[in-house]
Amino acid sequence: MLMKQGEVKIGHVRKVGYVKRDITKKRKPYYRVKKPPMFKTPRLLQKLFVSCRETFKGPATVPSPQDVNKLVHILDNMKPEDVGLSKDLNFFKPGGIVKENPRITYTTIYQCHNFSLCIFFLPTNGVIPLHNHPGMTVFSKLLIGEMHIKSYDWVDSEVSHNMLHQPSQMRLAKLKANNVYKAPCDASVLYPKTGGNMHEFTAITPCAVLDVIGPPYSKEHGRDCSYYKDHPYTAFPNIEIGEVKEENESYGWLEEIEMPKNFQMDRIEYMGPPITKTAL
Repeated sequence: MLMKQGEVKIGHVRKVGYVKRDITKKRKPYYRVKKPPMFKTPRLLQKLFVSCRETFKGPATVPSPQDVNKLVHILDNMKPEDVGLSKDLNFFKPGGIVKENPRITYTTIYQCHNFSLCIFFLPTNGVIPLHNHPGMTVFSKLLIGEMHIKSYDWVDSEVSHNMLHQPSQMRLAKLKANNVYKAPCDASVLYPKTGGNMHEFTAITPCAVLDVIGPPYSKEHGRDCSYYKDHPYTAFPNIEIGEVKEENESYGWLEEIEMPKNFQMDRIEYMGPPITKTAL
């Protein structure tokens, strides 16, 4: 069929002077954009986050034994790759942590009013000095490396009152741990008054430690970090301890000090797998 000037034919539609769109046909896009693959959050990291939201109820609360066991079970099974780490302490993403960093660094995976998830990186011989966790419950999981951990708990106040000639700014503490740990190993738990609330980390090899802290440090809310120097129990032989009957080696004297000047810790950006915060 011959068509007149200005006449356009589309499908079975014939009009003069304008084109009518045939809505029965789908228009193909001019080009297609291939979506980049999603960075899937490791199952255990997401499970840890969800469990923390259910466990930590806010300041002045301690998780129930059932919640503690649940979190410990998750942490016991976590591996470096669950937070985006390789065995040489590098994030999988290019531009991550510099290997053999001479300073201690840390990164925050997530933090809210009730809890925080952090990773601490210690070079060989790196030390996080003896410090406390006021009003906190802390879960620690050594992901990479070999580390010496020393921890104390304060001796009961009634026993402390029985002490004679107590030295100024000294307080009696019971040694809870003085051991070397090597990854992979089980998670440890400390509570506001038990479990080794004051502890010290010394890296034997480069280390990565995942800490779950609830609630986080907050100077505004009276949860500031204090540092201590420990002295052997036998350093003050003239002090009597009243009802304490155990071996001297299980006790020490803690002296509160300013943060050591040679202790420096840098914060770095977290570049591991993200957490899905909307998941319940």
